Amino acid sequence: MANIIDGRAMAGRLLDSVANNVCELRARHGLHPALAVVLIGDDPASDIYVRNKLKACKKVGIASREHRLPATTTQRDLMALVDALNRDGDVHGILVQLPLPKHLDAQPVLDAIAPEKDVDGFHPVNVGRLTTAGGGLVPCTPLGCMMLLDSVIPDFRGLDAVVIGKSNIVGKPVALLLLERECTVTVTHIETRNLADIVRKADIVVVAAGHAGLVRGSWVKPGATVIDVGINRVVDASGKTRIVGDTCFGAMDHAAAVTPVPGGVGPMTIACLMANTARAAQMAAMARECEYG
Repeated sequence: MANIIDGRAMAGRLLDSVANNVCELRARHGLHPALAVVLIGDDPASDIYVRNKLKACKKVGIASREHRLPATTTQRDLMALVDALNRDGDVHGILVQLPLPKHLDAQPVLDAIAPEKDVDGFHPVNVGRLTTAGGGLVPCTPLGCMMLLDSVIPDFRGLDAVVIGKSNIVGKPVALLLLERECTVTVTHIETRNLADIVRKADIVVVAAGHAGLVRGSWVKPGATVIDVGINRVVDASGKTRIVGDTCFGAMDHAAAVTPVPGGVGPMTIACLMANTARAAQMAAMARECEYG
């Protein structure tokens, strides 16, 4: 039976560490880290995600600035808000909650966020730094995935890793992070052939396909580690809605360690957002010290 990697417990420890960092920033630099969260429209799932993020801010002592805009907000007005937040010296992190309403184009908005305040790690500058191991802000979910893997894998060198899903948010960044650890990485996608055979060779499987139960237990190599990023709402036989991942429960019989859904990657994503915000504030404090000597 696989070891369950407790994302909630690990996230709790990371949040405690962030809280200590926030206290130190306030004591040493007189700086109060602040995160601006922008939510457009009334999507219920986005509202839940934002409330969880604001709750985490309160827990670690990060000031939160919530900007709720109507679904009719124009691209111009949204870009103007991002520009104002970029220029606000008291804001250290900016997060625009996705997805946006269909009439808005997300990419120009993400590109407009100042790289040093891009706590989601989506700006092209931070993507480039990740590609070259240049020390930018790393996307929260991939960063959380690596921390979860670190808790059960002492040495990544030479391991075969398969990333299922090639999104810019999870698949591509986590593949780059695994490459930095000297893994041999295969990235699969919807057009990949013989997916089961590819997965069976992997020591590490990170699945972020958004497809409930995609990875079968029989696909998993004995002793492998499975990180399940999927969050899927399904209706069971009794008519109740429940949350499941992209991996079938049968993987428990083969893997050495797996992340549960819920309670695995999700809590770590929010904790890493807090860590990125504290880091952005620290970088701002260092820049201010260099400027004023």
